[in-house]
Amino acid sequence: MKLSAQRQHAGYRHSASVMLGGLTALLLLCGASKAADETAYPAAARIFRNHDTERVSQPLSSVLRWRWQRWRDQLPVPAVNPPASARPDLARLHAYAQQTGADQPSLSWIGHASVLIQAGGLSILTDPIFSERASPVQFAGPRRLQPPGIALDELPPIDVVLISHNHPDHLDQHSVLALQQQAAARGRTILFLVPLGVRAVLRDWGITQVQELDWWHSVSVSTTTFLLTPTQHWSARGLCDENRTLWGGWAVFGPTLRWYFAGDSGYSRDFLRTREHFRARLGEQGFDLALLPIGAYAPRWFMQGQHVDPAEAVQIHLDLAARRSIGIHWGTFALGDEAADQPPRDLLQARERAGLTPAQFDTIAIGATITLDPHQAPE
Repeated sequence: MKLSAQRQHAGYRHSASVMLGGLTALLLLCGASKAADETAYPAAARIFRNHDTERVSQPLSSVLRWRWQRWRDQLPVPAVNPPASARPDLARLHAYAQQTGADQPSLSWIGHASVLIQAGGLSILTDPIFSERASPVQFAGPRRLQPPGIALDELPPIDVVLISHNHPDHLDQHSVLALQQQAAARGRTILFLVPLGVRAVLRDWGITQVQELDWWHSVSVSTTTFLLTPTQHWSARGLCDENRTLWGGWAVFGPTLRWYFAGDSGYSRDFLRTREHFRARLGEQGFDLALLPIGAYAPRWFMQGQHVDPAEAVQIHLDLAARRSIGIHWGTFALGDEAADQPPRDLLQARERAGLTPAQFDTIAIGATITLDPHQAPE
């Protein structure tokens, strides 16, 4: 579904009053945000750091400078071709839980970093956000450019939710609570897997089925193993809790699919470390599938440490030795200064420079469901 030109234009303009409202909201959240569970971790463990750089978040002065430039230049410019959308195959998604035959993995892109993976008999949701705004409050913050590819009430029963970090566009309170209520109405439970410290946030929201992991630690559900892996990013839900909870990507090993979800990250050697860490398990083929961010990368002076651009995403694909990668984290919220349809164009150029084909690294429409065949090598 495509929005009207008027609404698209409105979604791209950011007035000074909205900027002020967003900053005010963050200030109000300062005293409300919580750090890691103090009963579980010593004080020294409550500030988390990246492997290869001391700090990737920007000081408030840089944030204000960027937001002023963004408002002054009316960035990002409207998309030439708004990201495509497709109607999901809901019958197939709901039938998956009842299947008794061979497991046929599939992927459905809901938008941003929210992806539904069905594999190994499980329905797994990554960083779910169904809210209108990517913000801790709904009166300010980036507005959704397209509706979710699958609406909340259309979702099949979810078994596992993976959270990469606590930023509001990846850990959305409304979406988490709605998923919990939906599962309870169906007589089911959802297991939320989160990085260290994030369990306390979900506990405050009344979510109890939560396991939190450190880097390289794992938990198994049925025949699938989930491991948190290091990435280069940061965490905060207010102005007073920076890096008090961990962040990371997820490596998932199931009987029919071995896949990787990067969440948010700047480029670092963490992806080479991840490939090396799992070399014995993966062999020389690497992951069957990688979900890699390709959006929110401009301007580079502000975004580089925390968000990869499409060229760096291609390098991550190579570092992980992934057989196939799908670009996510674009076309849903205007979080960077690039147009909403710019990431796929930049990805195409980066892919061609690296000698990759669309079958190896491409994007899909929001709402699209694609079949994943790990036994068939990309052409």
